[in-house]
Amino acid sequence: MNPHKPRTKGARVPKPFASSADLSDKTPTLEVLADGVYALTAEGDPNVGAIEGEDFLVCFEALATPVAARDWLMVLRAYTDKPIRYLVLSHYHAVRTLGASAFGARTIIAHDRTRALIAERGKQDWESELGRMPRLFKNPGSIPGLTWPTVTFSRTLSIDLGGDRGELDLAYCGRGHTEGDIVAWLPRQRVLFAGDLVETQAALYTGDAFHRDWAGETLEHVAGLPAEALVGGRGAVAHGRDEVRAAIGQTRDFLDVMIREVTAVKKRGGALKDAFQAVHGALAPQYGGWPIFEHCLPFDVSRLWDELNGVERPRIWTGERDRQVWSELQD
Repeated sequence: MNPHKPRTKGARVPKPFASSADLSDKTPTLEVLADGVYALTAEGDPNVGAIEGEDFLVCFEALATPVAARDWLMVLRAYTDKPIRYLVLSHYHAVRTLGASAFGARTIIAHDRTRALIAERGKQDWESELGRMPRLFKNPGSIPGLTWPTVTFSRTLSIDLGGDRGELDLAYCGRGHTEGDIVAWLPRQRVLFAGDLVETQAALYTGDAFHRDWAGETLEHVAGLPAEALVGGRGAVAHGRDEVRAAIGQTRDFLDVMIREVTAVKKRGGALKDAFQAVHGALAPQYGGWPIFEHCLPFDVSRLWDELNGVERPRIWTGERDRQVWSELQD
């Protein structure tokens, strides 16, 4: 075979692996959601936030590397010079945790299960996410190692912000995006940092999810918080009750469609590839243009297929397994 022979007309060109070809910088936007409440979004890249206490800061999410985190902190420092006392991690994924050393926080807070997941699969997840999303790992050599929470909790934890600022309530709403996701709720300001339990016009990553719990009681719990602004894991901030309800509704619909389509394929005796094609066909018309849709879907369907086959806890993703699933479903 001539290696220089032109590709046959009409031959299918394999899709680039995950987000490996997404190398263009995104434009960050900082929004002040209330007095001393900040959110940084970036066109579908992971969102981060910060909340001012009377004489300290609470930061929400850490980004993928200390260098990337320092870029965010330079933006934040134009608004406040208060020291960072707390860093809150919504869950264990590498793009949310590995930049933690840049914050210099006295206390790093996460759910009990998040700490356990870091111990169980943090190293493999780091390898996996670096391969899938290399652009987010700005100067990966700056990462000193896995991030370990110093304080964990099982249901709720509140931080007194001091003065007249009220409290920041951290809550576990149930299994969802992972088995350890938490949200950060400001009842006085009615601002909710939902992490990846809700996405605002960005595709869901469900490769480590509990789909039925997430679409059911977990999102019901999130929806029960009377938020007037919601910062999801990715995408624009949802402003006002209507936008908040829409963001939660879109997240639930994405999950419901996946569950419906994969269940139907299983019932008729189809294979994993059939399930992927059915889900892609059902979701793409509405959600296909959203950030990381093509990247996420093979891993999403693979996990849901396992779940419906009785695999209770997600299998650990590695760089090798990522490529195998991608080749089977997306190439």
